[in-house]
Amino acid sequence: MPAFSLEPSQTAHCAELRALAEERLCPLAEKGEPGRVNRPLVAELGRLGLLERLFTSGALDLCLMRESLAQACTEAETALALQGLGAHPVHAHGTPAQRERWLPAVSEGSAVAAFALSEPGAGSDAAALGLRAEGEADAAWQGAAGAPPGREPVVSADSSAQPVAVPDGSSRWRLTGEKCWISNAPEADFYTVFARTTPGAGARGVTAFLVPADRPGLTGTALDMLSPHPIGALAFDAVPVSADDVLGEVDRGFRVAMGTLNLFRPSVGAFAVGMAQAALDATLAHTARRDAFGGKLRDLQSVAHTVAEMALRTDAARLMVYAAATAYDEGAPDVPKRAAMAKLLATETAQYVVDTAVQLHGARALQCGHLLEHLYREVRAPRIYEGASEVQRGIIAKELYAELEVS
Repeated sequence: MPAFSLEPSQTAHCAELRALAEERLCPLAEKGEPGRVNRPLVAELGRLGLLERLFTSGALDLCLMRESLAQACTEAETALALQGLGAHPVHAHGTPAQRERWLPAVSEGSAVAAFALSEPGAGSDAAALGLRAEGEADAAWQGAAGAPPGREPVVSADSSAQPVAVPDGSSRWRLTGEKCWISNAPEADFYTVFARTTPGAGARGVTAFLVPADRPGLTGTALDMLSPHPIGALAFDAVPVSADDVLGEVDRGFRVAMGTLNLFRPSVGAFAVGMAQAALDATLAHTARRDAFGGKLRDLQSVAHTVAEMALRTDAARLMVYAAATAYDEGAPDVPKRAAMAKLLATETAQYVVDTAVQLHGARALQCGHLLEHLYREVRAPRIYEGASEVQRGIIAKELYAELEVS
């Protein structure tokens, strides 16, 4: 399928998603508390079948879902994306037991997932992780001590969770260190956690673990952030994990992380495109009806040209997102470059479009509760998470020079 052309059925489905978001998801989003997991909203995403599609659809479909939801309800878009980000490593690299235990609950919206990669000293530099996974030789484990002072235990909402059981003779580790700026923390039911199993090995010494929230020694705190979705920090005080918790292979967790990010980076771009389109739509409506200088705002050439620039950049970003997603679905060799390009262009474009929309609306757009005030807070974070814009430029340059050497 050409990257620049959607099938009529896809276009119709996007319109249906926007309508569903306005009718069923926005009311639930409005009842949610900023900075907290909105479980009724997550459950409704499950009832609508959108969460299950995270595991049955390709990258382009994921982008279309995120873009459509973002136009109508950014909270629903973010809730969907965070479920996918946290659970995709389980879907792609988990054992049958891990998938059976968690994926149905994620799909129905009864279990909340989180992707725990960033650390206080290792955000964009994922290969510099400091969370230690220290091997144990003893056959029996001792329960970790209670929560350190000032921290609340991370408690899973899943009352059916079973105590940790480790077969004698299996590999086991204890996780010690911190994670920070983790979406859905500390309220998630399980975490995809990346920890260093081999010191000094860089990206080759990282392992991905599936860590249920009720593991002893795991605690967390919520962080008060500019963006309204839940973000927190996690502390690992000798948290026990075993071979049964490994996602993929030991010391190959960096592949798990990058594989997940290559899928989700274009869809971060789709989220940004959805916000840009919402801001553009609001600006078109406002400038068409706003009286100014003896006419309408749209009659001013400077305004008309600005709106045209907003539309141009939004469409260009959309096309690059679709192209990157299509490349992923087709197994193209240049996915890392295309994913980085899509995220970079789309998030930077959305920042420009939303900021320009605020400028054209004037002071009313700065009032709490205005759509653009909401988008202005939402649009800043995507330029940082899942690899800051500077990191994306580094990836693009690295891939370009690698292609040069091959040719």
